[in-house]
Amino acid sequence: MPNSNIQVIAKPIGSVCNLNCAYCFYLEKEKLFPKNENFRMPPQVLSAFIGQYDGEFVWQGGEPTLLGLEYFREVIKLQERFHPGTKVRNCLQTNGILLDDQWCAFLKQNDFLVGISLDGPQEVHDIYRRDRQRAGTFEKVLKGLRLLKKYKVEFNVLASVARETAKKPLEVYRFLRSEGVEFIQFTPIVERDEKGGILPWTVEPESYGDFLIKIFDEWVKMDAGKVFVMNFEWALNAWVGDPSPICLFAENCGGCLVIEHNGDVYSCDHYVYPSRRLGNILENELNSLAELPAQKAFGALKSSSLPAKCTSCEYLFACRGECPKREQYLCAGYKKYFKHIAGAMENMRDQLKTGIMRA
Repeated sequence: MPNSNIQVIAKPIGSVCNLNCAYCFYLEKEKLFPKNENFRMPPQVLSAFIGQYDGEFVWQGGEPTLLGLEYFREVIKLQERFHPGTKVRNCLQTNGILLDDQWCAFLKQNDFLVGISLDGPQEVHDIYRRDRQRAGTFEKVLKGLRLLKKYKVEFNVLASVARETAKKPLEVYRFLRSEGVEFIQFTPIVERDEKGGILPWTVEPESYGDFLIKIFDEWVKMDAGKVFVMNFEWALNAWVGDPSPICLFAENCGGCLVIEHNGDVYSCDHYVYPSRRLGNILENELNSLAELPAQKAFGALKSSSLPAKCTSCEYLFACRGECPKREQYLCAGYKKYFKHIAGAMENMRDQLKTGIMRA
């Protein structure tokens, strides 16, 4: 039976991508499958997934647009078949390279929310986001973004904050604002090698805090209510006292599963490892996989394993230890950031309570 209480991220083309971004953590997942693997979610898996799931469909990769437009036309047909009379929400996370008029017309017609990956102006974006020939991708991505605007597709920008990116916060923010981007999410890059060492593109903790602070100070004076930076929205959510809308700052994990192209379901997209494989959708229903004791234990481990520096921290309510995969690496940066914005967040919270601000 469908279960709208769980979230699922779909990887219909696995880790296959037309880019080779330096900091991508998902490209390596190709090694989990045979060398001759066809990384394309087959009809029986796609049907089982759409038939069992009635939440928001999030299509990620790799790069999902490599599947072609006809594949997603079939997705819409299956959703209409399994969920008649229901308004189904689709989200597509893309690097934007393959977006053209046909794609954007389809996305608009079917009310897709598009997340497009763009790290900032060309001198920032092209440091890490390069194609298979090591060429920069900025111009192609910007063309895709402008097509989304042309067709009035609802979209947001996912900007990754790696080591060099963090040195140019206002250049990044002002560029995105100049392109008419109204919804932005900044994602810190924290990646380790096989021995646990920090990789060179990983953002430095305090540098990430400073990055957010610089942007916050400009945003709060000039753009609050006009530009929506999700990092600031999440912080305000915490100060208001509401449960986190994302797993990153939730008290526990485990509510967002991942389904790979072959139907394998994993605990989380940061834990797509054999040890975290819950089962396969052709053999087990999503609902039963979400309720497995192993998945419940995985989710509860976040709060139960926090170190003393977290449990005694005055900003635990806002951070909750962040993503367990990062092992509190960004702690110093978050503390600096939360301390800086605390006064403004308290004012916004109080204004919301009195009805002066819109929630």
